Amino acid sequence: MKKIAIVGAGGFGREVKMLIEDINEKNAQFEIIGFYDDKEYKTEINGLPYLGEIKNINEVDYPLCLAVAIAAPNIKKKIVEGITNENIEYPNLIHPSVIIGRDDVKLGKGNIICAGVIITVNIKIEDFIILNLSCTVGHDTQIKKYSSFMPSVNISGEVIINEEVYVGTGAKIINLLEVGQKTIIGAGAVVSKDLPANCTAVGIPAKPIKFHE
Repeated sequence: MKKIAIVGAGGFGREVKMLIEDINEKNAQFEIIGFYDDKEYKTEINGLPYLGEIKNINEVDYPLCLAVAIAAPNIKKKIVEGITNENIEYPNLIHPSVIIGRDDVKLGKGNIICAGVIITVNIKIEDFIILNLSCTVGHDTQIKKYSSFMPSVNISGEVIINEEVYVGTGAKIINLLEVGQKTIIGAGAVVSKDLPANCTAVGIPAKPIKFHE
């Protein structure tokens, strides 16, 4: 089995441990060795050791898989770009309950796809995407790098999600729309028109309430 460590020992990191255990129960693939986190932990985290700060990953001298369990897209990107160790691999972690269409679904690397997710057909999901519990992704959708979707987000068909987008719990994105890079969509929002880059949008229908860099 491949050794795997989880980056981030917070709530989602602990849920990712559960996800990997569910994968192993169906088909044993990974030996979970512990957590890396920049917050120092004095005790075990859900039965696994604290392995050190994230910078220590660059000192690993053996093949190691990583699950980057960080929801904030900008922090997730910064962490990945700071890991230069050629021993590191980023597998896709897909819960056994996930439904993925057979027709032209492309996945990059380092994606975390949680229980209950449905991904239909003709979809491209790039690298380091989080699809949390019970999200749906409709036909002909493109999701670009580092974006994160909290539980029960519904993405309709022919949607383009640009890099580093964060979508809150229960939000809905109507078909034929584009969401700009680094945009934040609030929980429960309904996106019925294109959203520009670098904004926070909330409400029904979702509207930008502020812009940020």
